[in-house]
Amino acid sequence: MIVSARLTFSAAHRLDNPKFDAEWNRRTFDKCNNPGGHGHNYILQVSVRGKIDPESGMVIDLAKLKEIMRERIVDRVDHRNLNADVDFLGGINPTAENLARAFWQQLAPAITQGSLYEIMLQETEKNSVVYRGEDEES
Repeated sequence: MIVSARLTFSAAHRLDNPKFDAEWNRRTFDKCNNPGGHGHNYILQVSVRGKIDPESGMVIDLAKLKEIMRERIVDRVDHRNLNADVDFLGGINPTAENLARAFWQQLAPAITQGSLYEIMLQETEKNSVVYRGEDEES
């Protein structure tokens, strides 16, 4: 059984790789490399997989899952600059892919009913990423 909870947050970021020059960054990240940054209204969906508890009838209490999501992610990133204001994102180029992986690292240890199965991060109406922790095992 897989259950999911969804929360939203707003944040600003700038995509930039300091290993490369300004031209490479402009070419690679286009308008997402705007020196002043830009913002998104993100949707974060977290899915947990597990067996249904015979006592509660739930894999995980969705209110508890949302509480974990708020404490570990949303309260720390909402209305923040992801490049400068979020401790666990230090040194990470905040692409949707990198954010999903960093969010996984924050959430996985806190989920004790079932196990973290998937993170979907929607950056825009047309763009989203799905992460299932595949590279966490290597």
